Amino acid sequence: MSIRVAENAGKFYPATKREIEELINIFNGALDSKADIKDKLSLKPKAIISPHAGYIYSGFSANFAHRVLANRKVKRVVIIGPSHHVYFKGISASNFEYYQTPIKNLKVDLDYLKVISTDFNIGFVPKAHQLEHSTETQMPFIAHYQGDVEVIELIYGDVDYNYLAKLITWLLEDSLTSVVISTDLSHFHTLDKANLLDAICIQGIKKKSIPLLDTGCEACGIVGVKAITKSSIELNLEPLILDYRTSADITEDKSNVVGYLSAVYI
Repeated sequence: MSIRVAENAGKFYPATKREIEELINIFNGALDSKADIKDKLSLKPKAIISPHAGYIYSGFSANFAHRVLANRKVKRVVIIGPSHHVYFKGISASNFEYYQTPIKNLKVDLDYLKVISTDFNIGFVPKAHQLEHSTETQMPFIAHYQGDVEVIELIYGDVDYNYLAKLITWLLEDSLTSVVISTDLSHFHTLDKANLLDAICIQGIKKKSIPLLDTGCEACGIVGVKAITKSSIELNLEPLILDYRTSADITEDKSNVVGYLSAVYI
């Protein structure tokens, strides 16, 4: 049995099921205390945007998105994120039987993967998957909220967003599939500049405007953001921003900030 090992457990997120669930309980306690977001908690999105930093920084936003995503019962979740460690061209799929998380091992939908790999020329670059956190950080949330689903991890390197959009559109036309787009926003600016740059991302997502995203959105997963934006136009999906925050909310350091956002497509 081949398993993609949870290499970032104890780094980007806690290493044990108990610690992860304690954090999720804290996040949900905060969500449940906010009367103004009650309607958002009952949404049934086809896709989400979720951040991928350490849970202490972006976990609240990511948890919000994954909690809502679980309202829609599906067979599989396809997680799409950028490569941070290895340069390659195209898209690589995690070609393992299971994906390890501290909560439980998630089964990889290899039969479905074979279909999309053939139709969309998806390969397997093993080194791209060994340490990649953009996708791995999503898995414990999926294991917690949707433990019975199967998963497919797709990491993209040098790829045109139009090509990725074709794949996402194809995936979302299947009622048994949900999609997670992983990205953080601007990196290492002052808080004021981060807010300005991230506002471009937020407005670009809300208005489904790729030209607007191109005016200054510095998301590390900008290819994925543009791709889901194009797919949302083609499929007539409406985006809704769930949460925006920065690392300064935790560190109180306003000189060196990273931005985080979660959103849904309904």
